[in-house]
Amino acid sequence: MREAIPSRLIEKKRVGEELEPEELRSFFLGFLQGDVPDYQMAALLMAVHFQGLTPGELECLLDLMIHSGEVLNLEDIPAPKVDKHSTGGVGDKTSLVLAPLAAELGACVPMISGRGLGHTAGTLDKLEAIPGFRTQLSLPEFRWVLEEVGAAMIGQTEEIAPLDRRLYALRDATSTVPSLPLISASIMSKKLAEGLQGLVLDVKTGEGAFLPDLESSLALARTMVELGEGRGVRTSALITSMDVPLGRAVGNGLETREALDCLAGNGPEDLADLSASLTGEMLFLGGLAANLEAGVARAREALDRGAGLERMRKLVEHQGGDPSVVEDPSRIPAAPEVQVLEASAPGFVTGISPVSLGYGVVELGGGRRRIGDPVDLRVGFVLRVRPGDRLEEGDPIGEVHAADASGLRLGMERLGTAVRLGEEAPPPGAPLIGERVVASG
Repeated sequence: MREAIPSRLIEKKRVGEELEPEELRSFFLGFLQGDVPDYQMAALLMAVHFQGLTPGELECLLDLMIHSGEVLNLEDIPAPKVDKHSTGGVGDKTSLVLAPLAAELGACVPMISGRGLGHTAGTLDKLEAIPGFRTQLSLPEFRWVLEEVGAAMIGQTEEIAPLDRRLYALRDATSTVPSLPLISASIMSKKLAEGLQGLVLDVKTGEGAFLPDLESSLALARTMVELGEGRGVRTSALITSMDVPLGRAVGNGLETREALDCLAGNGPEDLADLSASLTGEMLFLGGLAANLEAGVARAREALDRGAGLERMRKLVEHQGGDPSVVEDPSRIPAAPEVQVLEASAPGFVTGISPVSLGYGVVELGGGRRRIGDPVDLRVGFVLRVRPGDRLEEGDPIGEVHAADASGLRLGMERLGTAVRLGEEAPPPGAPLIGERVVASG
């Protein structure tokens, strides 16, 4: 009789019927407690992937995920609590820039992040490229760093949304990660458990995004904004382009170096622009700027003069890392093999495939095919070109950073494939920041 209940719920969702709140509660909490086996939860996730969730089902699932663990209460910290989440992209290292920058400008940033999976890297892996940096802190340690620094950057703990953690591992194994309602519930459960007042979402669209088409990206953004606003958290989303890598570095340690350069006021323009825009959103949602334009302007001015660098040094020190890395990013461990790829003929750069470079890092050992895989934080690529650049024969295209000679050969092949050359200049690409989604539309 007990086995018939989960199977009946799977059948209901498979044919598109709506599950009642009590049915969802018994199934998902039964899974968390070990009473519902993985294979039955996998079947329900696949049914959700194809049938979706009604608004009522999504609200119920989100509540279950948030309250499956602890919800932080940070009211004793006077600064406004704001955070940012990105849906994942290649070369996206904005978290390492905006967390200390927003803290320097008066916000409290309790950031809980993830690891890289598929063709995208993760914030935790980038941080762990800094020798000694601890991303697994207890909640009391997390709170202490927030109080002392104004920002803390950790991985998901046992106490925060444990149902999401178990579901995500199963979603990855069953190819149900791209489901819009499951993405929404996963992201928002962790963020809404942080005790936030404001949340900015960076929803990627384009070739290198998990959701390549604009329509799906907008749908995800609208859903998450509604979920956040419905729980009293001021929420906005920026739709940002992922048709080319963000910045020039792709690979964990290389991206960390670039983020530190950006904090010092020397980063690539696209990375600086997006970091300032997201930070400006955080300041506005947290009541630290009178309007969005003022928030972005304040963030950009502070970034250009390196105002967040000392805050990052304190963050690294308080989380066990080597603070000297912040002033000298070259102290981050480097790959032993480096080679520059040169253009074999004159032409224009017509495109740079973020997916090819992202999976190239995985093949070099710097990414994961499965959760728990070890990664080489030193390897990756550094681009020397952008779409539209005119090259002559022998001009540098980019660098490959590899662990050994065989990796170097593989990396040169992947870089040569990812950077496309042609005889004519390409048309202008999509703007870095497209639409802004808020509760009113």
